Amino acid sequence: MTDSTRARFRARTRHHTEFDGRDLARRKRALGLTAAVVIPARNEAPTVGHVAGTLARHLRDEVGLLDEVLVVDADSTDGTGQLAEQAGARVVRQSEVLPGAGTALGKGEAMWKGLAASSSDLLVFVDADIRDIGPRFVVGLLGPLLTDPSVAFVKATYDRPLHVGDTAQASGGGRVTELLARPLISAFWPELSWLAQPLSGEIAGRRHLLESLPFVRGYGIELAMLVDILDRYGADAITQVDLGRRIHDHQDLDALGRMAAEILQVALDRLSRQGRLALTDALGNELLQPRRDENGRLELISHPVTHDERPPMADRTRG
Repeated sequence: MTDSTRARFRARTRHHTEFDGRDLARRKRALGLTAAVVIPARNEAPTVGHVAGTLARHLRDEVGLLDEVLVVDADSTDGTGQLAEQAGARVVRQSEVLPGAGTALGKGEAMWKGLAASSSDLLVFVDADIRDIGPRFVVGLLGPLLTDPSVAFVKATYDRPLHVGDTAQASGGGRVTELLARPLISAFWPELSWLAQPLSGEIAGRRHLLESLPFVRGYGIELAMLVDILDRYGADAITQVDLGRRIHDHQDLDALGRMAAEILQVALDRLSRQGRLALTDALGNELLQPRRDENGRLELISHPVTHDERPPMADRTRG
């Protein structure tokens, strides 16, 4: 890590306790800005009501920091949308936002549709599966945007306890980060290596920045955003905020393998676009994972792998 990277870590790392929600609400009004939280959700019935309701009650209704709590229901089948609406959120169905553009699976797709469905100046994205949700998730992420004009994008960092059976480890939940994302960033984009949780799903940004970015549809959205922001705005446009810890459901190893495959594709695609890697063949679009069937026989299960993306929202507006 270079001296400049260490200096950026010190200068661009904040803690959520530095910010007060009511003070930020006053700043927001004085600046004439609006703020929304966008919650992409697909089949998150156990948690989406708690997440949306907590933020709506405390930060929209009581404090006035948020002007909107928006849930993008990614065509769920378990009542996610109804539960979020009952909790006080505005709910849009992903397939009904920009219907002419079609729809597809993927967190990045839901985020892109959420950007289109909201008109707020500042947007915070939080996941729908957070079990220890609290105002700090939004207060911390909006804080730098409302107090430092040089900040255009905020990334959350936190400890991620890992539950293995009945045992809880204090950390270890970011397995794809440590085994893939951090080594890739250190090797190819060291200017971003000061970020503690580069794949964290909780982010905030100014509308003009978010509208200038393409949105990778799938799991590669987080890495793609960081690399594209670095290219367009530089590392000093980014700040990270320590939110303490985040508790959520962990995916199994096979699911993490599929996530890693998509992130690797995004990394290779961005390196190719930057002229730093020559791809002589198209990237593979299939991940084969072995498993045993009910009779114990080994078989291969095929999963599609893609780095498809949506164009910058600003391009649609200009068109």
